[in-house]
This record gives sequence, structure tokens and C-alpha cells, in this order.
Amino acid sequence: MSTCACTCSEGIKLMFACGGAADVGEVTDRVARKLNREGIGKMFCTAGLGGRVPGILATTQSAGMILALDGCPLQCVKASLEEAGFKVFKHLKLWELGLQKGQTEVTDELVERIVDEARKLLA
Repeated sequence: MSTCACTCSEGIKLMFACGGAADVGEVTDRVARKLNREGIGKMFCTAGLGGRVPGILATTQSAGMILALDGCPLQCVKASLEEAGFKVFKHLKLWELGLQKGQTEVTDELVERIVDEARKLLA
């Protein structure tokens, strides 16, 4: 019987992607979806944080780990988490990995490179 890495005894690992309209937002979305499919973590609703949806806030509060995936220096996911009262989380900043908003070609190879970086933070 296999177990999901995201639901170990430490609690679920939640990932919040910026998923913005820019190319780097697409990268964060694809990275979170891939890790979710692999069972590494659970992609969760960033908009629900901003909307203060009670169930989303409660699940996030009980998470064993939170990963914010921000595509650009505006750091919308970080701001959303902090505004919702979450101060402890890991933060993957794509611009620090050389990606630039509006100038990033989204390829499978790029997504896989960022997935590898996210895996390190979720380990």
C-alpha cells in the first residue's frame, strides 16, 4: 500500500501558486499542478485566501507545510498568505531563478527545472 507524501504524519503540504496572467504565473501553476499529480503536495486555492473562505483558511491553518510559488517580484502569493494571517511558509521566487515576467518562454523543460527547485523546498 502506497502513501501520499503530502499527507504524512507531519500534516499536509499545501502549495499556493500565483497563477497570474503572465508567463511566470503559468509556470507556477504548471509546477504546482505537476507536484499535486505526483502526490508531493496539494495545490490549494490562492484566491480562497484573499476571499477569506473559512474552509480554505482552516485547512491552511492545519497544514504541516506551506509553499508559496511567486512568479514575479510583486509577490502576490506571499502577500495573500500574510494578509490571511500566515507568517510561516517556504517561498519559491521565480525571479531569483532567472525568470523574468513577460520574457519567459514556458517550456516543459523550464517547468521541470522549477519543479526540481520546489521539490527541494518540500522535502
